[in-house]
Amino acid sequence: RSVDILLLVVLAALQTLAGKPDLYYYWSSPPCRIVMMTASVLGVDLNYIHLNIKKGEQFKPEFLSINPQHTVPTLNDNGFVLSESRAIAAYIADTNPNGEKIYPKDPKQRAIVHQMLHFDCSRLYPNFLDLYKPMMTGAAFDEVKADKLDDSLSMLEEYLKRNEWAAGDQMTIADLSLMATVTTVEAAGHDLSEFPKINQWVMKTKAAIPDYQMANQDGVDTWKGYNLRGKEREMPQENRTTTTERSTTTERSTVANIKSSPESR
Repeated sequence: RSVDILLLVVLAALQTLAGKPDLYYYWSSPPCRIVMMTASVLGVDLNYIHLNIKKGEQFKPEFLSINPQHTVPTLNDNGFVLSESRAIAAYIADTNPNGEKIYPKDPKQRAIVHQMLHFDCSRLYPNFLDLYKPMMTGAAFDEVKADKLDDSLSMLEEYLKRNEWAAGDQMTIADLSLMATVTTVEAAGHDLSEFPKINQWVMKTKAAIPDYQMANQDGVDTWKGYNLRGKEREMPQENRTTTTERSTTTERSTVANIKSSPESR
């Protein structure tokens, strides 16, 4: 174990010398916020490069040469390119000396983390998009789809009755993944009052994430009621300044909802 820790420290030092990894992201995207929260918890310094997927910036040749899938988030760690938000979160944790605190090495514990990551990306998040994405373009509220979302939320509620955190007795990247989804579900106006364990877990997880406002909440806020009415909202001025300082891309125009979910995952 001491050798493993030493290797991780050396790797982190080499990454520092090589330069910060680039994270291509869209600020309101739930998958992008998974990576941002992971970086926040572990104190990882990323070079944030904003791609406005509403304007099709993900289709520019220079980005397609990096990621042919044209999806965000995309990580470029000095030539090592990785897409898919949960894979990026796992990679960031695996290459960080403190990563084990949110991504355990034990095979059984890690398997449970993976189980909950898959639960989020294959069930909970798709159920949310299936209900709310059509509403962004004027569709009526669909009770059948709402019931499916509530069914998935009930499953998460049951998991949280059995464990302190989503995947056991410690916060993991599974919690960060689910947090991005659940806070977006809540912001979009879905009633979570019947899920007390989820509400307790949300408050606890917020408190455990440094710089939570920037890493998740600012993006979450774009999903509040006005998104379902098709309105746009400008990025908060304080975030505009912060992100400009952190990013090599300074363009910050108005942001609406994520209308093309395959671009963000």
